[in-house]
Amino acid sequence: MINLTAIVPFCNEEKTLKQSVERLLNENIFFEIILSDDNSSDYSSEIAKELSYKYKNIKYIHSNKNLGKGNAISNALSILNTSHVVIHDADLEYFPKDIVQMYERALTNQNSLILGSRFKGNKQRNNVYLRTYLANRFMSIFFSLINLYWVSDVATCYKLMPANFLKNISIKEQGFSIEIEILSKFLKYNKHIREVPISYDGRSYEEGKKIKVSDGIMYILNTLKYRFI
Repeated sequence: MINLTAIVPFCNEEKTLKQSVERLLNENIFFEIILSDDNSSDYSSEIAKELSYKYKNIKYIHSNKNLGKGNAISNALSILNTSHVVIHDADLEYFPKDIVQMYERALTNQNSLILGSRFKGNKQRNNVYLRTYLANRFMSIFFSLINLYWVSDVATCYKLMPANFLKNISIKEQGFSIEIEILSKFLKYNKHIREVPISYDGRSYEEGKKIKVSDGIMYILNTLKYRFI
């Protein structure tokens, strides 16, 4: 058996954070949930604190600077106490019921990275905008060609992996490019990625979506950086 921590990096997600964490709690497979606050300026911090007071398996940590998703994930590693870890965004685009299937896959692939793919299978996917779809497909194909290993969805949030791997690498990326850094370094650690289809409900920029064109450019540059440097 393995035990699992969900790291929830967030910044200014007061509208969605509580419901997002409740989705995790409903699945009842997590040994602990770490809410990692990247210096929110809205009511998110108070919501996270209230959740940590209410539930024994929820921990809350706070960054003094707003540096990005990678920073929030990195901050959580020092208090990680389980064999495996999965990343869960607080924006309601993802569904923890899919983590259950990823967890089941990990039971027989304990040294693998289990990736939740939005481009495999026939799960329900809503509000998939053409621009982001094409960008994600291009980045995934580019990453796969550069690394000589097929990965269908490099920008997905859902990556379940051995905790020792994540704790023992030196994380450099503070923003969204941590997705590329994790995958690139895992392929050097263990060339064994298993993909599981997941559902998706994309939100618009008006609703608070944060990733930008500049992040996509960094995905491409960092694909080259972590492959060859």
